Amino acid sequence: MMHTRREFLAGLALAPALVAEATDQPQIIDTHTHFYDPTRPEGVPWPGKNDKLLYRKVLPDEFAKLVKPHGVTGTVVVEASPWPKDNDWLLDLAKREPIIKGIVGRLFPGKAKFANELNRLKKEPLFRGIRIGSGELKTGMENEAYRKDIDRFAEAELTLDVNGGPEMLTDVARLAKDFPKLRIVVNHMANVAIDGKVPPEQWRKDIVACGKQTNVWCKMSALVEGCRMRDGKAPKELAFYRPTLEVLWDAFGVQRIVYGSNWPVSDAFATYATVFALADEFLTAKGMEARIRVFGTNAFGAYGLTKS
Repeated sequence: MMHTRREFLAGLALAPALVAEATDQPQIIDTHTHFYDPTRPEGVPWPGKNDKLLYRKVLPDEFAKLVKPHGVTGTVVVEASPWPKDNDWLLDLAKREPIIKGIVGRLFPGKAKFANELNRLKKEPLFRGIRIGSGELKTGMENEAYRKDIDRFAEAELTLDVNGGPEMLTDVARLAKDFPKLRIVVNHMANVAIDGKVPPEQWRKDIVACGKQTNVWCKMSALVEGCRMRDGKAPKELAFYRPTLEVLWDAFGVQRIVYGSNWPVSDAFATYATVFALADEFLTAKGMEARIRVFGTNAFGAYGLTKS
């Protein structure tokens, strides 16, 4: 059933129990943004100086102004640096900026300092997890020290973001089975290529396998990046992305998909308004519960966010 925005707003009064799962008022949480400051004395490891779009200050005040027209009330910031000290830089930023509801930092399971850093950072309420790459996951799963650190991480009740291509999904499914207490979030729908057609068969098979693991969530993010059309040329019509989104929906359902923009990386492909509008149109058509959950409530479950 299609729902207009007016019908959605009117219907909020009919679902107080659902909304109360996260907060007294409906929230929209963008679960994937990056903040950084190349003007720091130490600079940044990413983006490179030759990136004319991204190599600039990207901070919460700009984001807050950008998303205000869309009703976005908070964000989960994801690491953009392998430097351990940048976990603290993000934490300091989050403590000053109320729009940041949590951070996903960077630690290295299997390395000597992992346990000590985990014990320190897990005491910070805004520190909600770490992100790893698909390559280290594949090799780490065969390493005893790596697996012990993943077990420590799961016991800390933090969330593991995993980023990589479609080939990582079989490793993610295995990880979820091996560590059922571990909350896992697949970034960017595993960066599947989007061409307006039915997505590749192997991705469909593997995303369904991940969806069967109840401790795995997936970000509906990097949508416009999936078309690989830079310079703002990504299609603005939902029909182009729908075949991929419907597979994602069937695999994870209403409770384990979270919204993310991948801003400011997304700016190379489309405006934030376009990114948000695509998600909004898709979710509104799925109904009020879908919109509330994917835009807000699910983020609390995926990341263990606190009410604010």
